[in-house]
Amino acid sequence: MLGGYIGEASQRILDAIVRLLARLDPNPNLLSVIGLGINILAAVLYGYGQFFCAGLVMIFANIFDLLDGRVARLTGRVTKFGAFLDSSLDRLSDMLVFLGIIIFYSRDTEYHSTLYAALTGAALIGSVMVSYTAARAESLIPKCDVGFLRRPERVVLLIIGSLTVWPESSSPFLNKMPATIWLMTVLSYWTFAQRLFHTWRQIREIESRGTASVS
Repeated sequence: MLGGYIGEASQRILDAIVRLLARLDPNPNLLSVIGLGINILAAVLYGYGQFFCAGLVMIFANIFDLLDGRVARLTGRVTKFGAFLDSSLDRLSDMLVFLGIIIFYSRDTEYHSTLYAALTGAALIGSVMVSYTAARAESLIPKCDVGFLRRPERVVLLIIGSLTVWPESSSPFLNKMPATIWLMTVLSYWTFAQRLFHTWRQIREIESRGTASVS
């Protein structure tokens, strides 16, 4: 019940922001570029170890990710290039954010960790492969949107992990970024495997139907 009210309230706020922006008639592609710029700021903050601030910036950046497509539809400015640009900049934003985290763990500080730098790199590769398998599979089958850790879930997980970072605290509920990195890495490859299996199964079904119709 409470979750429903929160979701409804959030949707109303988002719709109000979309209507306000639509009156200004911005170019939706510009909103996508602004979102990329905000994600670059988040990546810089990650690189300097400001995880909590980076998490807050990520929230703001992903509001723009939600707005560009909605504004485009409301203003009747939906284009194929706009959808392509939005998707491409989303991938670039993801990689830059992961790069910021890799830089943080690679720096010569008390938090230096080759393990977590490598794990974040593995998570970056996994996230790219999750997106790539969907794009490539959908040239062969109608849809490939399976798996737990899609981009929205990955972003939410990263934000939650970042907002727990409070180095001065010894609370067992805080400073969960290492656990978040492990979780993102494992779930990214699990989702990648799910999409491989789903695509294999769908192609087999298509080929079986084709063979049956010929016979």
